[in-house]
Parts: sequence; C-alpha cells; structure tokens
Amino acid sequence: MPSHDDMVRAVERYVEAFDKGDAAMASGLYSDDATVEDPIGTPIHQGRDAIHAFYSMSMQAGAKLRLDGPVRTGGDYAAFAFTVLVDFGGAKEIEVIDTFKFDAEGKVTEMRAYWNPANMRAVEA
Repeated sequence: MPSHDDMVRAVERYVEAFDKGDAAMASGLYSDDATVEDPIGTPIHQGRDAIHAFYSMSMQAGAKLRLDGPVRTGGDYAAFAFTVLVDFGGAKEIEVIDTFKFDAEGKVTEMRAYWNPANMRAVEA
C-alpha cells in the first residue's frame, strides 16, 4: 500500500498535469485497467487509453485545478477537494471532490469525481 506521502504526491502530479495540459502525465498515474467516473453517474472510462482520451478532451477546454485544502488519505484511498477553472462558453468554476483508489504499486485504479451542475458557477475572467 502506498504511504500517505506517496498518495499526496500523486494528487499533486495530477494537478500539475492539468497546469501543463499534459494528458499523458495525468493518465500515467493510472494502472492499465483503471476506471474514471467523472462525474459520478456518467459512463465510466476504463483503461489507460480511454482515460488518456478523457483527459485530452478536458484539457482542450483549458481546465486548470486548484486544491481547496489538504489531501486526506485512509487505507488505499485519497480524497481531495478542488476547484476546476474552465471555459465552457465563458469562464466557470466547478467545485469538485475526487477520490483516488491506489494499488500496491501506487498506481490509481479508480477515480470518482463528485460534482453536478449545482457546483458550477460563472466567474469573471
């Protein structure tokens, strides 16, 4: 099981990947058969190729992430609150909580994003 520090570093690299617009960096955090459900209740992206395509699309919209507090960990999981800054027909902020589940090698096997349209608001650019 990865340590608390290992899981925090993975989350920090995830945020960094968005800052750089680097879908390969983001998808590289995942195991080969990982799943991404973003947001909860939408179709699941399974496998690194599908996850890479999902992040490529997100990053094309210029999405940037800002952590809203410390990363919390327990067992094989990390949870973190953050704000997504993105342009969907105007500047928007989306308040999100993600969870990562890790395998023994420290790769993310499952990501779940908790947000809905009520968590999105227009902001001044």
